[in-house]
Amino acid sequence: MPLRSTKPGKTRPAAADPADKDAHGPDLDRYDVAILAALQAEARLSNAELAARIGLSAAPTWRRVRWLEQQRYITGYRAELDRRRIGLGVFAFVRVDAERNTGSATRGLEDAIRRLPEVISCHYISGAGTFELQVMATDLDAFSRFATDTLLNLPNVKDIHTSFSLGEVKSGAALPLAHLAGAPGRAGARRR
Repeated sequence: MPLRSTKPGKTRPAAADPADKDAHGPDLDRYDVAILAALQAEARLSNAELAARIGLSAAPTWRRVRWLEQQRYITGYRAELDRRRIGLGVFAFVRVDAERNTGSATRGLEDAIRRLPEVISCHYISGAGTFELQVMATDLDAFSRFATDTLLNLPNVKDIHTSFSLGEVKSGAALPLAHLAGAPGRAGARRR
């Protein structure tokens, strides 16, 4: 532990830096939550700008960001594109009904879906159907070709049911963080 001089010839242990990587426990604290919130809002922040926003110096902020990446709280950085500006005018929700729900058949279908760039999201769902896909296409004709030539020919697909987005009310939103123990303003939040 570093030592700090209080009087000539006297030393005492330095106060622990709240952002010291060696002092970082397994839980998120308020600085971690502030980093996550700031980077969700603006991932292109420089480390210095991020440090200023969360109230730490640059070095501990950098260490915390690296820790959050290593622990997979932060899984990547990407640009959000306007789908219409790049010619993707159709956004479809496709429920896929599987022929049989055995482990190997389901894994085969999952693998096939993962390889389709038109499918931007896929979820196992409860209720009717096996998967719910979010699919992008340039227009209705392109979607129709994709559905009949690709989706219906995937292994183990029994049927598909499609709904089209008529307009986006909200998309690309940041994940909620208020439930985390270190979130500012949360009762019982761990403070350092």
